Amino acid sequence: MHIPRQEHPKPQFMRKGYINLNGQWQFEIDNGRSGEARGLQKIGVKLGSTITVPFCPESMLSGVANRDFMNGVWYKRTVDLPRQEGCVRLHFGAVDYACKAFVNGNEVGEHKGGYSSFFFDITAFLQPGENEIALYATDDSRDPLIPSGKQSMLYDSYRCYYTRTTGIWQTVWLELLPQSYVESVRYYPNVTDGAVTVQVQLQGSGDFECEITYEGEKMAAYTKPQAAGMLNFTLPLKEKHLWEVGKGRLYDVKLSFGEDEVSSYFGLREVRMDGYKFLLNGKSVFQRLILDQGFYPDGIYTAPTDGDLVRDIKLSMDLGFNGARLHEKIFEERYLYHADKLGYLVWGEYPDWGMDIGAPENANAVLPEWLEAVQRDFNHPAIIGWCPHNETWERFGHKQCDVTVAMIYDATKAVDPTRPCIDTSGHYHVKTDIFDVHDYEQDPAVFRSHYEGLEKGETVFDRHADRQTYTGGPFFVSEYGGIRWAEGENDEKRLKSWGYGKDVPDMEAFYTRYQGLTDVLLDNPKMFGLCYTQLTDVEQEQNGLYTYDRRAKFDAKRLCAIMSRKAAIED
Repeated sequence: MHIPRQEHPKPQFMRKGYINLNGQWQFEIDNGRSGEARGLQKIGVKLGSTITVPFCPESMLSGVANRDFMNGVWYKRTVDLPRQEGCVRLHFGAVDYACKAFVNGNEVGEHKGGYSSFFFDITAFLQPGENEIALYATDDSRDPLIPSGKQSMLYDSYRCYYTRTTGIWQTVWLELLPQSYVESVRYYPNVTDGAVTVQVQLQGSGDFECEITYEGEKMAAYTKPQAAGMLNFTLPLKEKHLWEVGKGRLYDVKLSFGEDEVSSYFGLREVRMDGYKFLLNGKSVFQRLILDQGFYPDGIYTAPTDGDLVRDIKLSMDLGFNGARLHEKIFEERYLYHADKLGYLVWGEYPDWGMDIGAPENANAVLPEWLEAVQRDFNHPAIIGWCPHNETWERFGHKQCDVTVAMIYDATKAVDPTRPCIDTSGHYHVKTDIFDVHDYEQDPAVFRSHYEGLEKGETVFDRHADRQTYTGGPFFVSEYGGIRWAEGENDEKRLKSWGYGKDVPDMEAFYTRYQGLTDVLLDNPKMFGLCYTQLTDVEQEQNGLYTYDRRAKFDAKRLCAIMSRKAAIED
């Protein structure tokens, strides 16, 4: 049986005891949400059709390709397990939105949140030999208390809203652990001293060892006999190899604890804001970012192959970008792994759209899942900032709840004080480390006039001044451009397409506008970065620099030359 996406889903925390459960599962749509009452979770009860996991049922790759709303969906499969002395965990990369899992007819746990990773300890529910796993997932993209990102709330996709995702959309897998094991690890690099502080949480007791290597050569080691609980230790590194833009130099780590062995890695890098500058390892780096929404024609939210994740990063780098806003979606860890390896800067964001931002209850939906994501991805050197909200304008007739926005900022900084946090990208800022705006003005001269005061050092800024106040400090335009360019002259696809920027008459006019808008931001000495909308077309939205199927729309060398010009703030 062909198993799609066979690679290990957590490259930064790998054990040999890993069983990939992707592939053919039984499947059934349950719009009445009556499946549990009908006993679909029970052993031996067959579901009505099949699906290829990890692809969502809306996608072509799933074999289902149902684009209509699905209120509930069921999955089932059997698996043979070897004898196990320790515990067995059932992992899900992501399930949209709420779910229950069953093993041999017994409920083993529940989870809410369509984007974060989670697991259940299923040891107590297993039997020798064959075991049956079932998952029931419910989703309602139109519920104002369910974050849904860019998933359409209408039957069809429209403007900047696209095909929905329901149920499983990332790898499902089993992890076999011994009785004593490493629960988690955090790395705190120190660039100045060429050292790293390691924080390890252990379950059980036993002899512990940490060995750090770089390209196979030993850099540091630590041992502690009969260790237990939390360990904190700092290791000077034999050689200093900095993680930099375009140079993802990674240190490999082996954690041994009794019979448990974990393979991991970290990057030696530090990020911070200094005045108007973004510093990477103490040096000013201009963030040339692209908006990446992580959609695929045949997989929707799920990349068809691991290589597709690598390709998206390299396509961006080919155009002169050094990073991305991972927009309105929590990306899978494999993507972050490749960004780590390639030295690619990314912002970790939350898919808060679709939610009533004015309802105080939205904190119950956002905060638990957002903190799961921040903790999961803390160790990735590629992530250089967090952004839990995006464009918190009026939704469902309500203004944003400022208290909630500030609280989620505070919680983010409490869990991770090492990175800057933007409270809500674009507007309306309440409490933030960085003041950013979104500006889709298409005339370069008018666009430049928006930021002349900033360049002169003025702190009065009139972008939504009735709702937010800029008082100086780090500033960038985190969405601009969006120049619509659809293939064909009068064909149906072009007529139905949508983009932020009005049409340009010809290709040369596109390059002129693209350079004119970009030069405004590169020339401004108070800008530490920019973010162009966007990497690829997505369905009807035709303002990508590549088509939806990743074909080139423009001359890559010409775009790269425009984007790679030295920025004023780097002087």
